[in-house]
Amino acid sequence: MANVIRQVVKKLLLILTIVVCIMYLLTLLVPYLNPQRWWLIGFLGLTFPYLFFLLLFVFFFWLIIKPKLSLVPLITLLLGAKQISVTFAAHFFNNDVTKKPDSTFRIISWNVANMYGLSKNSEIKQHNRTELAQSILDLHPDVICLQEFNHSYTQGGNADNIGLFSNQFPNYFYSKDFNKENGYYTSGSVVFSKYPIIDSGKIDYPGNFTGSLIYVDIKVNDDTLRIFTTHLQSFGFNNQDYSEMNKIKQRDEQSIGASKNIFIKMKAAFTNRGTQADIVHAETDSVIHPSVVCGDFNDVPTSYTYFHIRGNRQDAFLKNGLGVGKTYNSLAPMLRIDYILPDTSFTIKQFDMVDENLSDHVMLVSDLKLK
Repeated sequence: MANVIRQVVKKLLLILTIVVCIMYLLTLLVPYLNPQRWWLIGFLGLTFPYLFFLLLFVFFFWLIIKPKLSLVPLITLLLGAKQISVTFAAHFFNNDVTKKPDSTFRIISWNVANMYGLSKNSEIKQHNRTELAQSILDLHPDVICLQEFNHSYTQGGNADNIGLFSNQFPNYFYSKDFNKENGYYTSGSVVFSKYPIIDSGKIDYPGNFTGSLIYVDIKVNDDTLRIFTTHLQSFGFNNQDYSEMNKIKQRDEQSIGASKNIFIKMKAAFTNRGTQADIVHAETDSVIHPSVVCGDFNDVPTSYTYFHIRGNRQDAFLKNGLGVGKTYNSLAPMLRIDYILPDTSFTIKQFDMVDENLSDHVMLVSDLKLK
């Protein structure tokens, strides 16, 4: 009887191994299929790191039980070398962003969650906006790229978020993607620069999403550098959606309806990001100056969005980071969706992620040197 049970367990584990291998192989197609048409496969891109660790476990299991069978998960793992290389960083030396290397310029990119932190208390929100700005200024950056930034032109000092930076950074370009009541409340992406801005521009995304790609050309000594920043479409989950996710986890009676609502939002986001990634690629690939692309892509490193935008650029995290590099503090434990991508004109001297607990994203800091 024990022998029969053993054989059944082995067969079940073999079936599990085959299923995991197939799922893993399907995730390898994600970077090459535009989610405008292949939106369903976009969901698979989110599962890559989990499938990787599961396949790694399966490999060691068969290596002990039946070594010949371990070749199947091993070969499958190796086929994903490209995806593995953008998911995990292996830079074991500490970066000390309290010290800025000589002859470098420091760039910060951060989704600041509307500048008011995560609290719902109005007094704490006011404190958070100044604390958030000071945490950036304390790192003495040369260029600051902020997403989900807001500012009011009419509400006075308590909502003058540009004023928190403009004394030290008089040069800036603000997208104002959303503009309510002629400046009463505006939001979008902004670039602040210590260097003179000699040109700037904005490329709007199609559809109802209030986002854009913006750029500034800055003069650094005798060189002109172009800095791009953007915020691509998110899943747009609100408090009700998070509540519905809990219903799904608890297998609540209303979980089917909740799953449908969340699925619709995710499908729309995958589809629209495919369009937005094409726009960003077209604009950033044609630039003649040394350039850096940064921002909140709302997509993982194994996605079409990341691969299409990055192209031949460097990834500051992969050059100087360690591990999976989580940049978003909600939803899942391994979400890297924010990036700093310099082209090959630069040497990446330092990179770090700074979590100030003032946003649902972490701050990205990188010191770059023009070759």
